[in-house]
Amino acid sequence: MTGRYYEEFEVGETIEHEKRRTISERDNQQFCDMTMNQQPLHLDAEFASGTQFDGRLVNGLYTMSLAVGLTIPDTTDGTIVANLSYDNIEHPNPVYHGDTIRVQSTVTDKRETSDGERGIVTMHVDVFKVNDPEEPLVCEFDRTALSLKREHAD
Repeated sequence: MTGRYYEEFEVGETIEHEKRRTISERDNQQFCDMTMNQQPLHLDAEFASGTQFDGRLVNGLYTMSLAVGLTIPDTTDGTIVANLSYDNIEHPNPVYHGDTIRVQSTVTDKRETSDGERGIVTMHVDVFKVNDPEEPLVCEFDRTALSLKREHAD
C-alpha cells in the first residue's frame, strides 16, 4: 500500500505524480469498444481528418480515467473507502494517439466525517501533454474521496 491516510493530506500541497503514460491507438480503441462509444471522431480516421482536429482524438473519458489511475499510487492506494465525486471536468486541449500525459494533484479541501472515523479529501487534478513543448493542459477535474484515518485503518 502506497496511498495516504486522511491525516497525511495537506490542503494546498501539490503532488507531482511520477508515472506517465503514452496513449496508443489500441488503448483508445479498447476503451471505446468497452464503453460502446462509437463516436467517429475517436475511431474513423477519414471522418476525423475532415474536422477541426485534423485527426482522431483520444476519448476524453479515457484521458480522465487514465489520469485518475496515475494518481492512485500517490494518493488513495489501499487507503480509500470510496470515490465520492468527479466535478468541474474540462478538456481544454485535444489528446491524440501517441501523446504522453503527466498528472499533478493539488489538495483543495479536507474535512472529517461526522463520526470522526474517516475523512473527505478533495483534489484538483491537472493533466498535461508532455510531448508538446508547451505542455498544454488537456484535462482538469476535481476528485473527492472518502479516505481512511490511520487510527481506524484496521
